[in-house]
Amino acid sequence: MVTNQATFKRDGIQDWVSLRATAIIIALFSFYMTYIFISTPEITYTVWQEIFSSLTMKVFTFAALVSIMLHVRIGLWQVLTDYIKPAALRAGIQYVLNLIAFAYVAVGLFVLWGV
Repeated sequence: MVTNQATFKRDGIQDWVSLRATAIIIALFSFYMTYIFISTPEITYTVWQEIFSSLTMKVFTFAALVSIMLHVRIGLWQVLTDYIKPAALRAGIQYVLNLIAFAYVAVGLFVLWGV
């Protein structure tokens, strides 16, 4: 069977793999931040600034933000298509929630790199 790979349609396998990959990145970031909070005796602005001053931490944080956005996008699409049947209402809710998720990443970009 020949399938067209140049399509914008998603399939269940792609969504499943994307959700698992983003969940791993989110979990790793959460574990790392938990480790920082547990291992640092006192978190001050200076300590916080030192943690996020390295390029590695900025990239890791941005990857976590993008992962959250993709996780939200796919997860909400799956939940909304199951529970909200009117297409116009579902599209409106998806639009608003995707806009919020994008704004979350945009604000994170500005905070991380001061763009």
